[in-house]
Amino acid sequence: MQNAAQLLVQCLEAEEVRFIFGIPGEENLDLIDALADSPIQFITTRHEQGAAFMADVYGRLTGKAGVCISTLGPGATNLVTGVADANMDRAPIVALAGQAATTRMHKESHQVLDLVSLFNPISKYAAQILEPETVPEVVRKAFKVAQSEKPGATFIDFPENIAKMPVPNTPLPVRRERLPMAPESHLKKAAELIDAAENPLILAGNGVIRTHAHLELQAFAEALQIPVVNTFMAKGVVPFFKNPLALGTAGLQAGDYENCGFRDADLVITVGFDMVEYHPYLWNPHHSHRIIHIDTTAAEVDQDYLPDIELVGNIAKNLRRLTHLGIAPKHSRIGRQLRHSLIEEMNRCSHSTAWPLKPQKIIWDLRTVLPREGITVVDVGAHKMWMARMFRAEQPNTCIISNGFASMGIALPGAIAAALTYPERPVVAVSGDAGFMMNVQELETAVRLGVNMVVLIWNDGGYGLIEWKQQRQFGRSAYVSFGNPDFVQLAQSFGAQGTRIDRAEALQPALKSALEAGGLHVIDCPVDYSENDRLIELLGPVLSEAEE
Repeated sequence: MQNAAQLLVQCLEAEEVRFIFGIPGEENLDLIDALADSPIQFITTRHEQGAAFMADVYGRLTGKAGVCISTLGPGATNLVTGVADANMDRAPIVALAGQAATTRMHKESHQVLDLVSLFNPISKYAAQILEPETVPEVVRKAFKVAQSEKPGATFIDFPENIAKMPVPNTPLPVRRERLPMAPESHLKKAAELIDAAENPLILAGNGVIRTHAHLELQAFAEALQIPVVNTFMAKGVVPFFKNPLALGTAGLQAGDYENCGFRDADLVITVGFDMVEYHPYLWNPHHSHRIIHIDTTAAEVDQDYLPDIELVGNIAKNLRRLTHLGIAPKHSRIGRQLRHSLIEEMNRCSHSTAWPLKPQKIIWDLRTVLPREGITVVDVGAHKMWMARMFRAEQPNTCIISNGFASMGIALPGAIAAALTYPERPVVAVSGDAGFMMNVQELETAVRLGVNMVVLIWNDGGYGLIEWKQQRQFGRSAYVSFGNPDFVQLAQSFGAQGTRIDRAEALQPALKSALEAGGLHVIDCPVDYSENDRLIELLGPVLSEAEE
């Protein structure tokens, strides 16, 4: 008879899991052994945080829960940052951890922690398997909760003695969630509000991408001629380069209130908007906006976000129905300042030979070389500010940014997951030198797996964003400088290709060559962050990281 670990693997197969990211350990040995006979591909990582980030990005790209696994104690605590990141960024993941036998959990014991209590605050559901017969229910619930709107992280604690026990059960059938439709009366009320508005504005959030509603959003905006502002996590919902209704990305700077048109809007239509993406007190500070809330779930209660009407349910279908209610086109002209400023600034720097490179030039070269379907996974730091604002995403889920939890170290492992998920598409990890070094060990994972991807390091030899803010606030900086290894030699020691950019003209051909050659390439690119002041001059003051 099968044991509980083998049954759990069968349940994972029933959930159509493709990859499991993690590290074998003593307390998950039975589960690892069961996976050896499964079609699921186990990806051995070099750190559990990297495994969680890989599951995070896989979940965000596919909408199916990414799965990561660790042993007990320190292995499980190493998962925490990636699990918290996924949960706050609405990426579905299921984290599994081995645990000590239940026969020693009642007392002080080696490496034993109450993992369910540890993961409860950073997940939608956390449970320990206490009987082998409950495996199918626990696994099915973990996946259902992780993937249901709004998605996030779930956690399963699996004691080693339970894993060995015989069990006759089979996996539960998988049922997919179907979202309801908004009542017709609510749709008519929303149409009346839009009809009465002179300068409406659409704020598109991550939910548009999660629910694959970007084409319906584009059709709605174009039919009514309403401009669209997107959050960090909704880049690409309306193609910036091709569609003049796309104003750009909000959520980065205090000046967005004016530049994105919120100040002049008399109606804000939020679509798939998560409050963590861009808090309403920043774009509705005077409580003056009428608001239509279109999302999969009801609006969060907040004094700055009190919708006049809520269209809750299937975003795409509700947008389609609203589009066909005969609302006259609005031809709203607000918010064009940001779009024009971005276009002018990128054009100004497209042929810059300044050294070290301007951020605008790095982005111009990357966008020029990378196909529209190429994927960038962006780490956290000063480069994130520039990529979020100025990188033109033409398709959804082609610029992955950690925003809710904003965790450094996500780019390299996240890009590995992207390259595994879509091996036919070019993938670039965009990282600062600090964030790159936080999970640098995953270079070995990428080489071992033979993935094709580029790691583009924006190198300034310090915590550049913090130094910049220190200078602005205190007129001096402290404790933000560090030394770096030779990134070219480091890449080569792992079996990857390494390139150091030594002049502005060298970046674009280096990127092009790396993407065409295949394999893993690390590009060390010096950057001049004094241009951060230029971003303020053009687009308004930048929020602190805590406010993003």
